[in-house]
Amino acid sequence: MDSKRSAQVTAENSFPVFPLDCGLLRPQLASKTRSQKFRNTFKVQLLETFGTAKNAWEASPVDLKEVLKDTLSSQFETFRKNFSIESYEKQLQAKNVSFLILSDSEYPKLLAVIPNPPFVLYIKGNKSILADTMIGIVGTRKVTSYGREVTEMFAGELTQTGFTIVSGLAMGVDAIAHKATLENDGKTVAVLGCGVDCCFPVENQRLYDAILEKDGVIVSEYPIGTTPNKGTFPSRNRIIAGLSQGVLVTEGAEDS
Repeated sequence: MDSKRSAQVTAENSFPVFPLDCGLLRPQLASKTRSQKFRNTFKVQLLETFGTAKNAWEASPVDLKEVLKDTLSSQFETFRKNFSIESYEKQLQAKNVSFLILSDSEYPKLLAVIPNPPFVLYIKGNKSILADTMIGIVGTRKVTSYGREVTEMFAGELTQTGFTIVSGLAMGVDAIAHKATLENDGKTVAVLGCGVDCCFPVENQRLYDAILEKDGVIVSEYPIGTTPNKGTFPSRNRIIAGLSQGVLVTEGAEDS
């Protein structure tokens, strides 16, 4: 799949996984106890049971209930009736968002082998750098002067050594790592706990824009339009780790 690939899909063997992903996301976000593993487990079961994403999406309510059970199959049915694949494809195109699925050759190799890798990775920006050698830099949101100094130092030196820097666009260490990378003419990957079309926190909108303007990339496993909650950030963190050769915590809170 080249960099200009949109979400256009017609043939059965290329029917998108994202409708299943979106449909299973809603009950996950509505529950405080359901994790990303919950969502991926049912996607695997659907694909194993029905063979293709198209077959799973078009399965009868009775057959769906065999896999998803009563409550989830009912929620999925309601979602399916109101979800337009064509409309979602147009939204992706309008927002300049592409995606990779787990079986794509361009899907990041390290990320593919973690437990519960994202089935769909949404991408805004220069996705070619996802093939780079990456180091994650993360840490506390309440950064001290010491934390700022060491984050800027390591981000700068690692960038000059040739690494692409991965972080989570949060306040504090994450934002400093992204900024220091850009200031050293490096490339950076921001992994979000929301859709790639949403900047969170909003205070980092200028940084979000700068990452895109300077050939960086914004990625997320969450469909466009998804807003963050406490449950989306642990999932975001595993992607930072999964993309990276190693993760550097430059400063952390005592309870982190």
